[in-house]
Amino acid sequence: MNSKQFNLSGMDNMVTKLVLNMQRSRKSGQYTMNRGNSNEKIAFNRSGSQDSLDDLSLEDYWIEVEDIKKNTDNSSQEEQAVVVKVPDEGEQEEEWLKEAGLSILFGESTADSQESMVFLSTLTRTQSAAVQKRIDTFTQTLRKKNKQHQIPDVRDVFRQPQELKKKDEDLNGFESTETKNGDLNDKSDCTAQNNDSKEELTVPEESPVPVTDINLEISFAEQASNLKEFSVVKNEKEDDSLLPNFRVPQDKTGITKVGDLAPQDMKKVLSLALIELTALFDVLGTDLKLQRAAKLKFRESGLFKVPLTTLLEQDQKRVPGTRVPLIFQSLIHHIENEGLDTEGILRIPGVSTRIKAQCQELEAKFYEGTFNWDTVKQHDAASLLKFFIRELPLPLLTVEYLKAFHSVQYLPTKKNQLQALNLLVILLPDVHRDTLKALLEFLQRVVDHREQNKMILRNVAMVMAPNLFTLHNSQPRTVDQVVLASAARTASVMLLMIKYQNLLWTIPKFIVGQVRQQNTANQKKLTKEKAMKKILKRMAYDREKYEKAERSLNDSDVPQGFIRVQAPQFSKVSMAIQLTEELKAGDILARFLSQDGGTSRNIKKEEVCLYEIGGNIGERCLEDGTYMKDLSQLNPSADWVIKPKSNV
Repeated sequence: MNSKQFNLSGMDNMVTKLVLNMQRSRKSGQYTMNRGNSNEKIAFNRSGSQDSLDDLSLEDYWIEVEDIKKNTDNSSQEEQAVVVKVPDEGEQEEEWLKEAGLSILFGESTADSQESMVFLSTLTRTQSAAVQKRIDTFTQTLRKKNKQHQIPDVRDVFRQPQELKKKDEDLNGFESTETKNGDLNDKSDCTAQNNDSKEELTVPEESPVPVTDINLEISFAEQASNLKEFSVVKNEKEDDSLLPNFRVPQDKTGITKVGDLAPQDMKKVLSLALIELTALFDVLGTDLKLQRAAKLKFRESGLFKVPLTTLLEQDQKRVPGTRVPLIFQSLIHHIENEGLDTEGILRIPGVSTRIKAQCQELEAKFYEGTFNWDTVKQHDAASLLKFFIRELPLPLLTVEYLKAFHSVQYLPTKKNQLQALNLLVILLPDVHRDTLKALLEFLQRVVDHREQNKMILRNVAMVMAPNLFTLHNSQPRTVDQVVLASAARTASVMLLMIKYQNLLWTIPKFIVGQVRQQNTANQKKLTKEKAMKKILKRMAYDREKYEKAERSLNDSDVPQGFIRVQAPQFSKVSMAIQLTEELKAGDILARFLSQDGGTSRNIKKEEVCLYEIGGNIGERCLEDGTYMKDLSQLNPSADWVIKPKSNV
């Protein structure tokens, strides 16, 4: 056994003893640890140097676990725990196909068959392989279940092994997974040499690395499949300064964020993100299992231990347009308002009895507006925030994807992990995604005050991981080597989510491109349909007549190289704007906002957006840095409209 192994083993033993024997002092943020049966105590003063914080960060994780256990044990036993249902063989694939919007592949209904076929035609090679793998597994399971009710076909009995490996075409002409898997390795050898150097997924950890662009134009799974081999996850020290400096490169056609697309396009994004996530895990050889919660009754009112959807519904009745629960916003605001410089914020727990009393008082007075926030100390407020998160009956990361978030830790490289997290965040329901965003932004602000509060990125990640990655009322009973390794890696995933959070809300360009392809193909098919109902024909005729009249008034004289921008809030007349190489969406907004009209003076820039509408996209809010000439060439049939942001 070398010195590194000895030290790691020693650390594991120390942590195990720490978990079993730790006692917490409520004074000045110091922790004590008993040694055997003696009364001697070793004090860990957490106001020490940065190095001591690094060395004891794993201690933070297990102290937090112990605190959660203590509070969970003292909580009411009447609360209903989440029951996770593990699908039977075949049900997993069926659920997956439904979530991916591909139920047509195994259902009898043909209502959406045309749209499904268009959807399938836009998939990449690795995405197609992921779909085919689930279809094969689902089909094989059905055959097994129905085998006793079927008479064997003589051709199946005497079929040669070679014939079983032949190309098996389904509705979309997908190849069977047997041949796909064989081709995957062959193609990766041929294409790996053509990869640009910036696409390499392995980043040296031994020294600070330069800025590395995340390629959003090529499928993540395709990028991974082009590598000849994958590096093994290392147990390296997660020093903030040694983490890769990932960024999203500027795109001339604009970066698309979650919330920028119309609902009909976002629905396609969700299906594609699930397929892409599954393909990425398949290529990297990691098992991806989705779960679901059994239908249970939870509290239908209140603040704590209430599902986020229920909270948001009751909050929106009071404050229309609310996207994050009001109690969650209030807790964050109180912590920040009182200052983030408090030493050990998030790490040092509040007083249990006081927190319990404050929970009850908040339940009774919060919505009445009579709760006195001045009585809530900083550490108590932080404990209330963590209590709110971990006591959600349906976890913040959802029952469906919580296990998938856990599995991210087993992907080979930081880049793979970040790509998977990006797709998982996109897949979260709106209220869960918005609440997670508010939380991560708050945690980053805590880290920004690390010089004063002694909470570096690693410490924040270690403290928050047990609250976010553990199912409601479910804690590990024993501490073994597997649990220890998983704890550190789960905290590493939490760290990535905080550090690279700006990347998580970006919809990859290759997925937006697939949505554009689907919209274009669907439009072509619709225009070729001859059998239309009379009412639809009449509506189409009236619409065309109206559009022609409108174009005759506004658009007939638009010269080539110009676009016409409509801004109903600013002016009844649209404006023709010349396209130049440097013209950006933000420039157009600024031009309208600078008009002399009284209406524009009352509108703030952050409240409105220039939208790309129609053509090969439903609706898309453009970031200020979008180059309009490049985008108009990508979508020449689009309309350009300035209107209020839908997510404000």
